[in-house]
Amino acid sequence: MTKKTSANKENFACVECGWKTAKWVGRCGECQTWGSVIELGAPKKLSLQATEVTQLAKSIVEISTENAITKSSGVSELDRVLGGGLTPGAAILLAGEPGVGKSTLLLEVAAGFARQNLTSLYISGEESVAQIKIRANRIKTIEKTLLLASESELGAIIGQIENIKPDLLIIDSIQTITANTVDGIVGGVVQVREVVSALIRIAKEKNITLILVGHVTKDGNVAGPRLLEHLVDVVLNFEGDRNSRLRFLRATKNRFGACDEVGCFGMNENGIVSLTNPTGLFTSRHNNPVPGTCVTVTLEGKRSLLSEVQALVGNPLSTSGEYINARRVTSGLDSSRTAMTLAVVEIRAGIKITGRDVYVATVGGMKITEPSADLAVCLAVASAAKNLALPTDLVALGEVGLAGEIRKITGVNTRLQEAARQGFTKAIVPHGSDAKVKGMQIFEISRLDQALAKVAL
Repeated sequence: MTKKTSANKENFACVECGWKTAKWVGRCGECQTWGSVIELGAPKKLSLQATEVTQLAKSIVEISTENAITKSSGVSELDRVLGGGLTPGAAILLAGEPGVGKSTLLLEVAAGFARQNLTSLYISGEESVAQIKIRANRIKTIEKTLLLASESELGAIIGQIENIKPDLLIIDSIQTITANTVDGIVGGVVQVREVVSALIRIAKEKNITLILVGHVTKDGNVAGPRLLEHLVDVVLNFEGDRNSRLRFLRATKNRFGACDEVGCFGMNENGIVSLTNPTGLFTSRHNNPVPGTCVTVTLEGKRSLLSEVQALVGNPLSTSGEYINARRVTSGLDSSRTAMTLAVVEIRAGIKITGRDVYVATVGGMKITEPSADLAVCLAVASAAKNLALPTDLVALGEVGLAGEIRKITGVNTRLQEAARQGFTKAIVPHGSDAKVKGMQIFEISRLDQALAKVAL
């Protein structure tokens, strides 16, 4: 009789979701994450004995906040997103696609910190110090207290911190740093977790503001274990299209401020600049009315941005009445939602689109995802289909339903105030919005055909 083995014991677990298995696999069978399954050590008995207290608890009235006062990063839009600036001891994770400008932005931040007579230490595991210096020369961020180092081993980085004692520490990127005392491949789950834990512990002890650069997966999520986002205080996403100069900075987690602020940046040959008023990038005001254009106002966090929707509708592809599969092309808008909106325009408003090519796009590389732009898309398409121009001082806000109804949206007054500041005097909004803006004529409508009648389409 053979002795039973322990092959059925679940000795491996996923660090992402906790799924367990009897043998190692490269991909988790539950959350489908690659490289997240690790071997579990022998279970340890929980000790209930008291140990030496590192720091005695204090009354909340005795605790000083002098060392936790935020300092400006020198980049106004970053300060806006963070809630005022960089906090000593804070751990910030900045994620974004390759080439979006993360390293350039952080070099600007390091220089901005250095201009305040504070010490910035920029450590790169991907570039040499000479390569960083070339970029610093190009974007004019040469400062005496901005120190550069090229290190990829945790022990060497800790040595740099002990010698320099910086106020700001930037690690670019965390997936390139390895700890020789920990098993696992560079950039793997185990290595990244241990490196981040060690750096955050040092930052908290020495009141150093820590900024970590993280890679993203093809789905746009931060690469590495989900635990990273729980360990840090702030998670920032830097977004933008390589073909557009516009960049957005969003906070998905922020222990020091709100998560609904958005920072706007412009990318050019001289680096990254903060855009305090980016509205003009997404509109092309025409001196003469042009068919197929309509302006709407979107909300990015708490910020209102004017966005222009342009449409082009071709002539019928067939004069015999037979069905022809016409093209539907969108840029900057959700293609599925735009196709649904076109169907509503044809069925509920009676404007013939079947058999005609339709092109719908935004101006300046703006990406609109919220449904408040539905009405502007409908008016732009109707204007292009009938070759009749809309008033140049008109903005349209509202979500369009399949029955042709116009649904309410949030922040109507905030949007219209921004439109009025930019010189618009007329607005079409959903019925019941109760919008009141000085100097603006506001039309409240409940159906799409009413909106078309207001602009004589």
